[in-house]
Amino acid sequence: MNEIHPFYEAHRDATVASMRQRLDLAETMLRERTHLSDLDKVRQDVMDEFEIVLGQMPYVGGAASRMSDFFMRLLGFMAISRVLRRHGVPLPVIGEIERETYKAQLLTAPEDERLAAGRQFMSTENQALLREQAIKSLANEYPEDFVYDFVEPAPGDSFEFRINQKACSFCKFAARHGDKEILPHICGLDFDAYATRGIRLERTQTLAGGASHCNFRFSRMET
Repeated sequence: MNEIHPFYEAHRDATVASMRQRLDLAETMLRERTHLSDLDKVRQDVMDEFEIVLGQMPYVGGAASRMSDFFMRLLGFMAISRVLRRHGVPLPVIGEIERETYKAQLLTAPEDERLAAGRQFMSTENQALLREQAIKSLANEYPEDFVYDFVEPAPGDSFEFRINQKACSFCKFAARHGDKEILPHICGLDFDAYATRGIRLERTQTLAGGASHCNFRFSRMET
């Protein structure tokens, strides 16, 4: 097993707790939709696989990169997908379980906290930070990191700003470790990640789907 990077090791307790919470939330769905008989064994298999995933995770900048937390939180779903796939669960079922589980986990946070986080993400101050980090990402300091452009809206656009992601750490990880089939599940989680914070994400293409970039378009949901 690969040695876990110190940054991820420092966050191990929180990430493990998050994974256990996901499995708690997914238990009913796993029982009803997979028909697997020994869910305790499945649960342990997922946690064992997650240890492997932690050792495989490349460093993408740590605390200096806004994407590190996102990468760290979502990559755990690779462990769930790998285990369920080994147990013969169809890919569409795996995707449904993971997306519903993630949404349920996001909704455990109080609504006011989620919406406050969304307002902060859409704020002028955060957009300035996104511009700075987009420029830094182009320097490719960490080869496995995300690379993206910050794009201002044109007259008539219905969104407030756009991120064109040209390189994706999830895609690189999946290519290296044989997870390409389950990669679209990770992409699908983005919509709930933003919607539960009051942000509308529009995206018509992804790197995982063979496009030249992922076109993230962000706007505030009407309340």
